[in-house]
Amino acid sequence: MDGQFTDLMAEIGAKARAAAAELAYAGSERKATALIAAADAVWQRRDAILDANTLDLDAGEQKGLSPAMLDRLRLDTNRLRGIVDALRQIAEQRDPVGRVLAEWDRPNGLHIQRVATPLGVIGVIYESRPNVTADAGALCLKAGNAVILRGGSESFETSTAIHACMVAGLKSANLPEAAIQFIPTRDRDMVTAMLQATEYIDVIVPRGGKGLVGLVQREARVPVFAHLEGICHVYADRDADLEKARAVVVNAKTRRTGICGSAECLLIDWQFYTKHGAVLIEDLLKAGVEVRTEGELLKVPGTVKAQPDDFGREFLDMIIAAKLVDGVDEAIAHIRRYGSQHTESILTENDATAARFFERLDSAILMRNASTQFADGGEFGMGGEIGIATGKLHARGPVGAEQLTSFKYLVTGNGTIRT
Repeated sequence: MDGQFTDLMAEIGAKARAAAAELAYAGSERKATALIAAADAVWQRRDAILDANTLDLDAGEQKGLSPAMLDRLRLDTNRLRGIVDALRQIAEQRDPVGRVLAEWDRPNGLHIQRVATPLGVIGVIYESRPNVTADAGALCLKAGNAVILRGGSESFETSTAIHACMVAGLKSANLPEAAIQFIPTRDRDMVTAMLQATEYIDVIVPRGGKGLVGLVQREARVPVFAHLEGICHVYADRDADLEKARAVVVNAKTRRTGICGSAECLLIDWQFYTKHGAVLIEDLLKAGVEVRTEGELLKVPGTVKAQPDDFGREFLDMIIAAKLVDGVDEAIAHIRRYGSQHTESILTENDATAARFFERLDSAILMRNASTQFADGGEFGMGGEIGIATGKLHARGPVGAEQLTSFKYLVTGNGTIRT
């Protein structure tokens, strides 16, 4: 790795460390003021942001990005309004720093509190979704953390424009501008520099495809919050309500195919299929989805024979794998084998079956009679998310402001000594 990137990382990292020290005791009002001002700046500068986005989209088309990837990259007035609303929602949330998580007295005379504290400096490495610039910056700030953002080359112009709005918000609240820094180069060597920056970065959050996340998990010396893939399943149980199932299945696959909460595999109980026929498959085909399947389902006109690796594959496109299963236990076994512990949904009116599905699967998010497209921090009331974590240490599921804190113990005595 070129020394210039090591030097740049050291410069950015030192500024972030200093900013984090100040943010750790910044008041709730100042952080909220910064986020509201950032939201105002995004809306005031929307034309400039959309112009920058057009540059990125043009470059992406020339580069041959898929329609799903271009959709992840594309901003319009409504999506910008969504960014503004998310910033305001995060500003209005209660401050996660300083929360008393637990409190107790000991027979030895000590009073002990466990109190939420910032993590410190967070590095976020992401690909083509420019809204992550605002979401990650806002959530890290809310939790009292400094953040170093390394956006994808595809969204460089758009992310740069949004980052300028975040800095404007920091200035308005008299908070250090280095609290939210954006890596000012497309060079991939800066990713390596961040992954090795143990002196400056406390946690890395990768947000992107399997290639990016796999690289980060292999090479990072810094702790990582990550999910490798979003291989999300929808299981239509024998006791599913037909109309609910039809609505959820189409939405889970087609609302936005390029997000990690998009359904990639549909499991249908044999008894549901015997009772209702191929209606769920037919709905998907009518919506323009390529359905890759096997066995009995291949008799449905328009379906395509599935290849062995289609089960357990993240398509991020108008493609879904589908399979018939014999009951909830077979569905659970399939998900355990092929899933990525991201999000699974069961469609059923049977409480006991739903309870079994919830109890016996260990994905970060389990749903009942709801679209997997709701696997999103904003939809969970977090204002936004920095990513979905599928690991089991510290944070799991949507990573919002509360998940970006650690804790410390505050112990009070009264001249108390240990015998």
